[in-house]
This record gives sequence, C-alpha cells and structure tokens, in this order.
Amino acid sequence: MDTTRHDLPELFAQLGLQNTPEAIRTFIQHHRPLDGNILLRDAPFWSPAQAALIRESFGQDSDWALVVDELNTQLRAHPDPADLPQG
Repeated sequence: MDTTRHDLPELFAQLGLQNTPEAIRTFIQHHRPLDGNILLRDAPFWSPAQAALIRESFGQDSDWALVVDELNTQLRAHPDPADLPQG
C-alpha cells in the first residue's frame, strides 16, 4: 500500500521547486493567470523534466493527478485584487 503524501508541497518537491507555503504561493502568483489555451504541461515556465512529470501525472491518471489538477486550477485563477500592486 502506497502511503506517500500527495499534496502541493510534495508535488513542488517532486518538481524540484521550493515547497514552503510561501514559495508555493509566490510561484502561483508569479505565473497566473495561465492562458486558457495553454495546457499545463506546455506552460513555458517548466523545464522538460518538470513538463514530463506533469504530463505523466495526467496521462496515467496517477496518484498525483488530483494534486496536479489543483495546481492547474490555481494557476488559471485570476489574481486576487489584494495581490495586485497598488498605485
């Protein structure tokens, strides 16, 4: 039985990215909103290895699919007005 945790921090670790809550929040804020015409796996900010992990997660309906879908949803969300620069 696989008892591996599958959550955003663990996904970010698998992707080789910083996985603290602040680092995840910053990554999402920096890269959203992701254009609706771009598949998550084809986003320009992934390395080839990261894109492959994303592709495999969806393609094989792996245990990571729900977490990758959560990331996909968060990256497509429009920024919260509180996150926008005030000027």
